[in-house]
Amino acid sequence: MEPITIDVTQDSPLGIQQIDTSISFVPFIDFLERKTDQETTVKRTFFEMVLARLKAKPEFSAIIPLEDIGKYKEELSLIYGMLMPPIADEKDVCWAMSAPVNPVVFYGTSGFYDLLLDSNTGDIRCDLMKDDPHTRNEKMQMLYSFILERLYHVPPMRKHELIITLLDERSGLQKFYKLNIDTRFCEIFPKDVLPHLDLEAIRESFDVYKIAAMLPLSLFRFEGFSVITLVDVTAEHAVESIKNTILERASIDSETYFHQVTTALKMLIGNPQFDFGSMAILRVNNKLIFNKGTVLYSKLMNAATANGMAEEMYLRMADEYLQAPKPMIIREVKLDDVPKKDFAKLLYNDGVRSYALIPVFYDNRVVGLLEVFSKISDAVNEMVLSKLDTALPLLAQIFKNYIDEFNIGIDNVIKEKFTSLQPAVQWRFRETAWHYLRDKALSPNNAAIENIHFKNVYPLYGAVDIRNSTLERNIALRQDLNLQFNLLIETFTVLKQNLGFGLADEMIYKCKKWIQEINDESTDNDEMKVRDFLEYEAHPFLLHFKEESLQRSGIGQKENTEAEALIRERIDRYFQVVDEHTGAANANRKALETSMQKINGAVNLYLDLFRKEIQQSYPTYFEKFRTDGIEYDIYIGQSIEPEKKFSELYLKNIRLWQLTSMAAIARITHSLVPQMEKSLETTQLIFIHSTSIDISFRDDERRFDVEGAYNIRYQVIKKRIDKVHIKGTGERLTQPGKIALVYFNNKSAEEYVGYIRYLQEKNTLLNDLEFLDLEELQGVTGLKALRVGVNLDAEWS
Repeated sequence: MEPITIDVTQDSPLGIQQIDTSISFVPFIDFLERKTDQETTVKRTFFEMVLARLKAKPEFSAIIPLEDIGKYKEELSLIYGMLMPPIADEKDVCWAMSAPVNPVVFYGTSGFYDLLLDSNTGDIRCDLMKDDPHTRNEKMQMLYSFILERLYHVPPMRKHELIITLLDERSGLQKFYKLNIDTRFCEIFPKDVLPHLDLEAIRESFDVYKIAAMLPLSLFRFEGFSVITLVDVTAEHAVESIKNTILERASIDSETYFHQVTTALKMLIGNPQFDFGSMAILRVNNKLIFNKGTVLYSKLMNAATANGMAEEMYLRMADEYLQAPKPMIIREVKLDDVPKKDFAKLLYNDGVRSYALIPVFYDNRVVGLLEVFSKISDAVNEMVLSKLDTALPLLAQIFKNYIDEFNIGIDNVIKEKFTSLQPAVQWRFRETAWHYLRDKALSPNNAAIENIHFKNVYPLYGAVDIRNSTLERNIALRQDLNLQFNLLIETFTVLKQNLGFGLADEMIYKCKKWIQEINDESTDNDEMKVRDFLEYEAHPFLLHFKEESLQRSGIGQKENTEAEALIRERIDRYFQVVDEHTGAANANRKALETSMQKINGAVNLYLDLFRKEIQQSYPTYFEKFRTDGIEYDIYIGQSIEPEKKFSELYLKNIRLWQLTSMAAIARITHSLVPQMEKSLETTQLIFIHSTSIDISFRDDERRFDVEGAYNIRYQVIKKRIDKVHIKGTGERLTQPGKIALVYFNNKSAEEYVGYIRYLQEKNTLLNDLEFLDLEELQGVTGLKALRVGVNLDAEWS
């Protein structure tokens, strides 16, 4: 401890140099006397002894000029002993006394002086002399917070501490210190009457320059001394720096991001001889993958890449290491390190002499690996690694964020290149997306999406069709058009009677011809031609006369005005009736559409539940198609779920489920009939295909389709059996309230007969099973069918 004076007034706020300030220890003596009076333990004797020594020199209780401070080494040492723990090592503690609110240090520890003084010149360090406006403002705020606290009894608005940055002379790294100024032993004496202040306004804004204008420092006299302590907060600052880097990730590139993180890690260790590498653990379908972009900042992988062995080494070593991940330290990297020969040689040839690999966990799962290495042997050890503990949770978040970014990238490729996918096959699309990203990074112009296909899967096809939907649609259309054309004839008749316009007669003639065609069931109505006539002939005709009548109504005679009003009323009435949303001329089509939507909505809902249920036994691909009713394909097989062994038991289980679900759908749609505006019924059809097929994803249609000439036959049959007839009868196979099962193979039929018998026992199906031969279809012969009724009145189980 030495009374060395350091004057850092050049770094002081404007005006502090002119502050009326004096060094006095009276505030401390008064403080110690109060403590002595309150103390009842053995410390009282010690306090009394210190007080006696401080009062032994009367001049010590007076104002002490700065130049005389060296005369009181013993007294200053006693004060230090009172304010600091006795066991504190002054070489490690940065502690000092200074003039009150004035940056003139006159007594401190060797640790304090070593930190503030240049070891070569003995002068104040240059980086302490920087004129930083932000720091200057902070000091002014601290000073006026102190004044307001003491004289206006305003609670402290600013902590009496600052963060200062110094370059460590030994390591060359930035270090951060928290500078705390203890003002307990400072007193303020106003030289004049204190001005009145709006304290509420000051609390709200605390504009230090406005306060300084109202309370100039020349108004006060300061006595006593301040106690300054400097605490190394580099570790906390390093952690905070990593946090800020994480928050700024979106605005900085990967190289800058990595550099900022490693700089913070170096600050944590406090030694520039260490460097760092990192690897995020990426998986596709829960399998490790090697991504050059991920390991770009790994020392080991960069060394391996240069030798053309990075991917093979990473996948082999990472898979083995992650089975039991724990910190691995190689204090001395040697070429003869046999267990780690491959990578030890790579590290050694790259200049690394000590190395550590640390697993980083997020939610108990390894998300990344941190490398710590040095060019100096035995440099990396447990003590060094322990300094990184506070940063590991943040590094875990960085790795987790990177993994999330990677997965989002995969998902974006899937959404862009494919479609919304089901979990059963999503793994294959993720794998393909990863390969595309990998190839694109290596060769942007040559990257291509792989073909996605599944071999040897078993198909299950089902169709729920609305019975006679085309016929019902034609009836509804005919009813609506009859109403519309009859009203149109009435409207044109009014035009003819009131205007005597010959073309109105022709329009009436055309409308009657259209009514004849519409009601002629032997011909197919061309709805588009009807629409063309209405939109391009009839409606423009009406609108023309409506506009013309509006123009004439204000200038004609009374009789003409009444006629024009009648014309407008009839034309407006017509357009109200044919309004697409509210008009009566669309009522039958709307009623039909509403009824069909009710059926399809109920079927869709049930099939969604059915799809979720069947996934529980074995993953399947389930795809629906909207027609007048709903068709669906189900594919199940080993290639869809390679990780789970496939058995035909799963296929039989899903076939039973399909039959059960068709019975349930028949009952559901039957129960909806009373709620429909148009009574509609459904038919249920299943196609039994006994052998496996291959399917592939079609990019143009964003859906799966069969692959290969033999497999296409399956698709052809599917498309043709919906209207197939029973051989020699002319009767449609599919009938309301029944399930039809089309097949080729008698063995497949036997399997389904067993399921039917089981459901008949449960009272789900009726005892009316039929074995039927079907008529020949184009290119398809030998089709047979089972048909069985559904117990529509059975109670739901």
